Amino acid sequence: MSTNTTTQPGSTRYGIIGCGMMGQEHLRNIALLPGAKVSRIYEPDADMLARSLALAPGAQSAASLTEVVMSPDVDCLVIVSPNFCHADQLREIARLRPLPLLLEKPACTELEDVRQLALLQAHYPAPIWVAMEYRYMPPVALLAKEVHEQTHTGPVRMLTIREHRFPFLVKVGDWNRFNRYTGGTLVEKCCHFFDLMRHLTQSEPVRVYASAGADHNHQDERYPDGTPDILDNAYVIVDFASGQRAMLELCMFAEGARYQEEISVVGPLGKAECFVPGPGRFWPAHLGDAPVPKLVVSPREPKGPRELDVPVDPVALAAGDHNGSTLYQHQKFNAVVRGQGQVEVTLKDGLRAVVMGLAAQESARTGQAIDLTQGPFAMSELLG
Repeated sequence: MSTNTTTQPGSTRYGIIGCGMMGQEHLRNIALLPGAKVSRIYEPDADMLARSLALAPGAQSAASLTEVVMSPDVDCLVIVSPNFCHADQLREIARLRPLPLLLEKPACTELEDVRQLALLQAHYPAPIWVAMEYRYMPPVALLAKEVHEQTHTGPVRMLTIREHRFPFLVKVGDWNRFNRYTGGTLVEKCCHFFDLMRHLTQSEPVRVYASAGADHNHQDERYPDGTPDILDNAYVIVDFASGQRAMLELCMFAEGARYQEEISVVGPLGKAECFVPGPGRFWPAHLGDAPVPKLVVSPREPKGPRELDVPVDPVALAAGDHNGSTLYQHQKFNAVVRGQGQVEVTLKDGLRAVVMGLAAQESARTGQAIDLTQGPFAMSELLG
């Protein structure tokens, strides 16, 4: 995947729905696209709105979602509102003016919304791209290329994703402290990883088992909505129709680690893995430069790991917390809006990741494996 920070020029005018911390990352990356500009921003929080307008000279504040969607100077939309707003906002956009849109993950937070949004996509006349930034991290993209080509691994049998990171950051209204607003940690945070599992295995999940807890973070916090109930650590095992198996290991009180994400895939010929550091702004200055992402290929024969540094364009790196991926994703989405590309992460892809996350949440709650081929979590029934 190219890490070039330019795209072909073309006039593209964006409307932004919700512009908190992640929305502002989108603003910084849209600013790097030639010919692109943000025309309208709907953000109810006054402080976040002021910060957003400072990042997008020429953008106008909007009093409502409807004002953004119906504005004649808007060609496409980016939804970056809190998770629990996504489904209703997507339905409202479909009713008002179905523009091309980039929808931040997770696509929704409840099974019934999965069913309804799957029906919506079948009739939505414009492109919908779900923002799964992790696919576009340069080391992850190189790993995916290695896995799909099978040159050094052969057909992949085992996949492990480890994320050891910092606790959830503070968000406006503290909505990200509660399962009912986020969908649960295994939806909010981990839909990225369930999407990567499907992307890397090129197969569909059939069974999910999770063991998880809320053991350390946010235990002494109190809000009008009560005590936070979000998970802060988990193991999740996923079986796939292809016979492949995947595991997620999540710990959200391990920000002292050198790398935030470690992904390994193993096949009969060898192993391939990548290492991705967390946001550079969190790396301790006294330790010098932040770690460089790596790809490591370890064939069984001849033995001997081969390491490849995968540096990220510093312009892309400085524009956000996701290893440059937000820019590369925006380049591709912008091309789709201009009629020069294809959607790579569809709404159904996003919904499948939500179902996997909700199934993992239910498994962690009950201690039982969740069948994704029948019953309330059956993918085929939910997605049609």
